[in-house]
Amino acid sequence: MLELKHISFHAAETNGKKEILKDISFKLDDNTFLAVTGPNGGGKSTLAKIIAGIETPTSGQILYNGKDITNLSITERAQLGISYAFQQPVRFKGITVIDLIRLASGRNLKFTEACEYLSQVGLCAKDYIMREVNASLSGGELKRIEIATIIARGTNVSLFDEPEAGIDLWSFQNLIRVFENMKNSIHGSILIISHQERILNIADKIIVIADGTVSKEGSRDEILPQLLNESNAAYGACSRLEN
Repeated sequence: MLELKHISFHAAETNGKKEILKDISFKLDDNTFLAVTGPNGGGKSTLAKIIAGIETPTSGQILYNGKDITNLSITERAQLGISYAFQQPVRFKGITVIDLIRLASGRNLKFTEACEYLSQVGLCAKDYIMREVNASLSGGELKRIEIATIIARGTNVSLFDEPEAGIDLWSFQNLIRVFENMKNSIHGSILIISHQERILNIADKIIVIADGTVSKEGSRDEILPQLLNESNAAYGACSRLEN
């Protein structure tokens, strides 16, 4: 189980410090699919980076299976079983896709095994397995390869920061199936930051972060209808103003 206790984060600015997160507390239970959503600029991506170990909170604690990991590095957290997929995947010149999947899995996977992970994310393995993870790949291709590495790791906690960003419609439809399969096949927890209703619709639990705080938290059946009603009301108000 992953638990955040009273997490706050201040970012340095030229005229002082800006409070990005304010006293965030929640639990990610084992074998749970949690979606974090909310307005842009609310602190969601910062929260993901803090959980992954890229950023250190100004105050508060992060507990993983009861252990305080607040000051552990991203490498140390990865070794404990926490995976993180960047909003903009990293390119690795000179490293092939099969090298990356093998590194992620921690095993010298057979060629066919590595290909299977690519197939799971909707990529034709023979077209990608020996390619370099560089600028020749599109953002959508990199996203799916990165997700393949997360699946290959099979860790207890998998974090995804807006995995739909830069993905075309066809790839997004496949992405939903990938996450549905992950939810059913991986015995671990998934946390996805997303604005997409179709991703929120397959989550067990939804947390809404706005202005650096948790404004809503509950089951999908409880929170999603509220969000849809608010969205419809806002759309209706805009339509009336335009007319």
